[in-house]
Amino acid sequence: MTKKHDKTFVNLVSVVIGGLIGLAVCIFALAKYVGARAESLSETDAQYRALVQERLTPVGRVAVAGKDNSTLAIPAAGPKVVAAPVAMLAVMSGEQTYQMTCSTCHATGVGGAPKFGNAKDWSRRLAEGLPMLKEHALHGLTDEGGVMPAKGGRPDLPDESVANAVEYMVKAAK
Repeated sequence: MTKKHDKTFVNLVSVVIGGLIGLAVCIFALAKYVGARAESLSETDAQYRALVQERLTPVGRVAVAGKDNSTLAIPAAGPKVVAAPVAMLAVMSGEQTYQMTCSTCHATGVGGAPKFGNAKDWSRRLAEGLPMLKEHALHGLTDEGGVMPAKGGRPDLPDESVANAVEYMVKAAK
């Protein structure tokens, strides 16, 4: 029985060693191929040297205090262009503002937002009064009931559009 195990072991070792020798031959052939291609690029070739220099050029440079850093100066790029200020959106109706911004949360109740048209969801907030609801919509609110970002996360909305949207949602909840 030990002869059979010995023969199996010897066969297995022979296969592994044969595989390693085959792998070594493949690696040797690959190295010869790569080496032959590398020899075709001469270190004296100007194009090759330029490519190597480009790859070796540092990505950034560091200014050192007390040293001459004039070579690090950023070249002037011509006349400076100043962007015009972004125009605010025109005042929209409550329904338009709701559709454009508020529905993102109030249609499904995301973040504890009272759902549009659901009187039960709005009852606690309606008890605070319309002026307080407008204040929360304009400046934001975080409490145990949920989160309301200022202007629904749209700082470009005119205050009047936000107030119109609050009135629109309150009417739908009554």
